[in-house]
Amino acid sequence: MSDTKTTPAELRRRRRARQHGCWGHLVVAPLWVAYDANLGTLLRTCDAVGACLAVPRTPHYREALARGDTLRSRRPCLHWVAPSKEAWLAEQRAGGARLVAVELADGATLLPRLEPARDPTVLLLGHEHNGVPDDVLAYVDECVEIPMTGWGASLNVAVAGSLVLYRLAGLS
Repeated sequence: MSDTKTTPAELRRRRRARQHGCWGHLVVAPLWVAYDANLGTLLRTCDAVGACLAVPRTPHYREALARGDTLRSRRPCLHWVAPSKEAWLAEQRAGGARLVAVELADGATLLPRLEPARDPTVLLLGHEHNGVPDDVLAYVDECVEIPMTGWGASLNVAVAGSLVLYRLAGLS
């Protein structure tokens, strides 16, 4: 055992041989999120797991990310969704991506049973109160349910998205 202590900065350098850039393998798409703070939290989780963040190119999202971006110039890959959410999702699916939504639904996969993403995967996160729209749920490949034992019906969207991202990234 060595007498010298490894600093957190040295540990980070060893773990990250290169910058993230765009891996394109795992993309989180909070396309209907209303609350600004949730976007900043999801941006940090994307950095932690090596995922990209895809958001609509609207003033709401641009302003929320500008306020919530604590990573500044080291932010992870960001994809702007345009012209429409539905067209972007169809493009992802046509490109071979699996669409996974965090939503309470019949036949949903419980989070502990969710397999890590081996192929390109887009994780869809819905509105904090209304979830992922029904017309979008109709063509996702899989829904994921986070088991809960308390009285609450759901978790905060950034917390839920972070839990599922860690699982899809194979880190939990």
